[in-house]
Amino acid sequence: MDGMRIEHEGGDRYRVRIRGHELVVDQPTEDGGEDAGPTPTELFVAGLASCVAFYAGRFLRRHGLPTDGLAVDCSYAFAEDRPARVGKVAIAVRLPEGFPEERRGALRAVVEHCTVHNSLRQPPEVEIALEP
Repeated sequence: MDGMRIEHEGGDRYRVRIRGHELVVDQPTEDGGEDAGPTPTELFVAGLASCVAFYAGRFLRRHGLPTDGLAVDCSYAFAEDRPARVGKVAIAVRLPEGFPEERRGALRAVVEHCTVHNSLRQPPEVEIALEP
């Protein structure tokens, strides 16, 4: 399995290390953090949205279509019941100007099967171990 490490830096702040890359996760000040980075939930949703963006961009390149102007907007809401979780994600793929209408169905099929989306539809087995 691919690995990453998350280390506590104080308060609600954690440093995430993945393949030589680093980022910080934190909580907003109104939730007791220092707002030094996105929350884990925001990264979760951003992972889905960026996966959709990646698949859309690859589709465009493979079909010789322009990628200038490609963007993905995303919002989410928490579920109203327990357990605490994301209850809804809305993703809007902003297509480059002049995108062919007849390619919309194919692009939708591709982005709806990005790896992160597939993982949400068929959840992975999650193992959590407490180590000394």
